Amino acid sequence: MPLTPHQQKSFRALAAEIEGIDIEVYKRFDRDPLDPIIGLGQRNLRIGFFGRDPGRDEVRHGEPFIGAGGQLVRKALYAHLYGEEMPDFEASKAVGEHFFWINTVPYKPIGNKAWSMKVKRHFHTLMNEVLISHWEGRSLITLGREAFLWFGIGRSKDERDRLEAFWKQEDRFESSIEVTLEDNQGEAQVFTLYPLPHPSPLNQTWYSRFPGLLKQRLEQLDVRQHNLTL
Repeated sequence: MPLTPHQQKSFRALAAEIEGIDIEVYKRFDRDPLDPIIGLGQRNLRIGFFGRDPGRDEVRHGEPFIGAGGQLVRKALYAHLYGEEMPDFEASKAVGEHFFWINTVPYKPIGNKAWSMKVKRHFHTLMNEVLISHWEGRSLITLGREAFLWFGIGRSKDERDRLEAFWKQEDRFESSIEVTLEDNQGEAQVFTLYPLPHPSPLNQTWYSRFPGLLKQRLEQLDVRQHNLTL
């Protein structure tokens, strides 16, 4: 489900107010640096992925979670759903259609450094609105610390401390935690977060273990070919 014209316009306006978007990469691939890269998906998809921000390949293809880290996720999804190795890039795009995709900030930062808290706050209200209004699922697999702690933005200190404490647990990649988000009308929605490490090849501590951890999450969430929608 694409963004509404109003949301698209709002993202462009917010993007024009910040510094740090990797303009050179957008130019290289003839992409508009003010256009947000948000994967979204069908409203009734059961499981979502919440990541940090797009990289070079995401700008190139205009689609999130499609670069090296995203391919690691998609390979594990394909193997889990179909019991065989993912054959090619097109198959990686196709398997993504069974899940909802969203980031903390839908723009590539210079040097792939995580966006500052100031920038994440800048986009938070709009990303929050998209997450609630475009998707009916409530189970989110978060990728990395930055994505997980995004859910504390705008919340009380107690709530932020609760999330920080959860992240410090040794079993954080096997456990889940509920968080409450509010939309612009003040209606509360409860999401369940299933954190995983960031799937970047640079994340040496967890990269080799990531496929196994994701497989465990997919089993936990009963992800099967005929159980992908609400």
